[in-house]
Amino acid sequence: EEGGLSLSDVEVQNLQHADGRAALDGGSVDAWAGLDPIMAAAEVESGDKLIYRNVDFNTYGFLNATEDFITNHADLAQAVVDAYEQAREWALENPDETAALLADVAGIDIGVATTVIQERSNLDVSGVPGDDQIAVLEKIAPVLVESGDVQGGKDSVDKALSSIVNDTFAKKAVGGE
Repeated sequence: EEGGLSLSDVEVQNLQHADGRAALDGGSVDAWAGLDPIMAAAEVESGDKLIYRNVDFNTYGFLNATEDFITNHADLAQAVVDAYEQAREWALENPDETAALLADVAGIDIGVATTVIQERSNLDVSGVPGDDQIAVLEKIAPVLVESGDVQGGKDSVDKALSSIVNDTFAKKAVGGE
């Protein structure tokens, strides 16, 4: 959209991220929208070039759970969210160690892991989901609807956006409740 193109100007191939990288490296696609660490690895290992990045599209990650799990296992849900918040705070204070852990656990090069942690991750945001995340989802939702990837179209998206965030656990994790 920012470059003056519409969905009809490109041929979208929905691929898993690793398959997208393989398609780009193999020459069967001209561009690929991917996620880190696969994107960073493509740059470091294959010399692929990052041509567009918009941090305003960063959803900061979500923890997803079924309503049943939240209702029947709220204690476990809270423990998971607490652990994520503790890890986020530790990672902010220890970026080099965080990169080393990522490299080890993901089996990726330390340079790739460092790029992901120091250049591509924004851990210095509130652990409580809310308006910022919804704004990103509202921005990308029309793209998903236009592509036909959402059953029920705009109405389904609007309904989901009105109830997608449950900040109760995150507020407790950061000491807000």
